[in-house]
Amino acid sequence: MMAERQKTTAPHEVETTGHEWDGIQELNNPLPRWWLWTFYVTVIWSIGYWIVMPAWPLVSSYTEGMLGHTSRKAVMAELSQAKSAQSKYLDRIRVSSLEKIRSNRELLEFSLAGGRSAFMVNCSQCHGSGAAGFKGYPNLNDDDWLWGGSLKSIQTTILHGIRFNRDEKTRQSPMPRFLLDGILKESQINDVAEYVLSLSKTSADAAASKRGQKIFIEQCAACHGPSGEGKAELGAPRLSDPIWLYGGDKAAVVTSISNSRGGVMPGWRNVLAPETIKQLTIYVHSLGGGK
Repeated sequence: MMAERQKTTAPHEVETTGHEWDGIQELNNPLPRWWLWTFYVTVIWSIGYWIVMPAWPLVSSYTEGMLGHTSRKAVMAELSQAKSAQSKYLDRIRVSSLEKIRSNRELLEFSLAGGRSAFMVNCSQCHGSGAAGFKGYPNLNDDDWLWGGSLKSIQTTILHGIRFNRDEKTRQSPMPRFLLDGILKESQINDVAEYVLSLSKTSADAAASKRGQKIFIEQCAACHGPSGEGKAELGAPRLSDPIWLYGGDKAAVVTSISNSRGGVMPGWRNVLAPETIKQLTIYVHSLGGGK
């Protein structure tokens, strides 16, 4: 049974709660007045907040509050202000040629910044954040371009894509499947692969390379050139350097000759605004390999 409250002796002279454990009494010290008033103010403030601001979740929405404030509205307002500030540059980019944009320092800097942002959102998934590419996805930092590295060529590739069936102007570069289509035998493909590797000084079989040269001239030179220098107008890669899209070891080369390759890049003309595509073109061209 709880003991009655009683006064303690000096020096406290504070009423106790009546609780006692092993001779230790619990003093009935009230909370400081300033703390209580602060607590009351926060309670009143929270009630006001619930009324004025969005606060309580409902089944499919929430209480909007008297002010109707939302973070989405604030973000949209900030985006609107940003677009308004950018519009004077975007309008000029929209009507300017790529060459004119590159020659204007102000437009160039704005395009590089906007192009990098567009690249990170739309292109980095395949080409990498640094545009170094992956197996089957071209490195955009070197000077090997399947379809040309000029501003106009890069813009055309971005606009219409590669083997992108939803765009009638997409770029196509069909390579025969020399083994699957019965054009060459396995032994002939082996010889051609050795010759192709010899163009970049990596062949290990001189005799096979010599045999493969004749087949290469007959079957491959029309697109890749007699010395394997490639033809950008056909999308035919250069074979005389150590840069390989699908790997430069013999097995990879044999697979390419036997089965062909058919990577796809989407066209962006129906996804990105014309001025964004120009910015993206300028940025890709600036990475180091643009011609």
